[in-house]
Amino acid sequence: MGKASRRPRSTAGSAAGRAGKSGKVAPAPYVARPFAGLGNEPDWVAIREILPAATATVRLDPSVAGAGPADASGENSSDEVTIATVLPMAWPGLHRADGTVLVATQSGSSSGDASRDLAAAVLATRALPAGTPLTQVPAVTAATPRLQDLLAPGQELEVTLHDGFEFWVGDGELDADAKASLERANASIVPMVRLRGADSAYHVAYGDRAFIRVVLAEDEDPATDALARLHAAGADALGEGTRLLGAFRACGALVPVIEVDPAAEPTAHEEALAAWSNRYAEAAASRTPLTSEERRARNGLLGRQVTLR
Repeated sequence: MGKASRRPRSTAGSAAGRAGKSGKVAPAPYVARPFAGLGNEPDWVAIREILPAATATVRLDPSVAGAGPADASGENSSDEVTIATVLPMAWPGLHRADGTVLVATQSGSSSGDASRDLAAAVLATRALPAGTPLTQVPAVTAATPRLQDLLAPGQELEVTLHDGFEFWVGDGELDADAKASLERANASIVPMVRLRGADSAYHVAYGDRAFIRVVLAEDEDPATDALARLHAAGADALGEGTRLLGAFRACGALVPVIEVDPAAEPTAHEEALAAWSNRYAEAAASRTPLTSEERRARNGLLGRQVTLR
């Protein structure tokens, strides 16, 4: 055996140490659940992955807001940031002429940590002159802060759904290309309604079919176990005429998709959804091993899961 083969293999810690000695910054690590630790994590997943046109306002930590750029009066810009699904021309961010800072969640993730990418977009967009879009997010590293570092603690994400993307900019702020982008985006929106009965549940209509998507708070594996328990018990749907089709895997969370009657009003499902949510919570809390029937149900559910991005 040669000398090279007898050397100990590099570890993440030794790699970071070498990076420190060489002056290079380590790359941003992959994070399976990028929004863990933020208030209302399921809706962070929803606005990132499944909602077409939505916004939510968040507040920055005072230490971050106070270090922001100054406006025309010499005062630091607002501590508020509008989190959006998408922006015109697929911009990652937009510092509107009125001073509003918007950051898009669905413009892509380059580092494997959506939280870090969004935080970089927030900082870069706030630093732009008012009336300027952010066309590219700066490269992030392990030293780049995450949303968990930037946002004021104790706040819950409150999502607002929109019928169109007119929230993008004010009157007269769109050129011809951006207006065309707005029209195309509006034409692509599918009707979506938020439902009571579960913490993060949305009714969506596609042509002559309708579905309810529920973003679950547990990790993918225990969530799959809970759904398997429900399926084996014949309790994984909302009632007659509904069925659990499968689930999306998104940002470390599971998003079951239940097909429902398209002729019914979306809110007509809320009572059944609340009962389903209670059944799911009981199944998720169970610590007994899965039965053979439940294991078969779990295998079937795994075959009907689709990873987003």
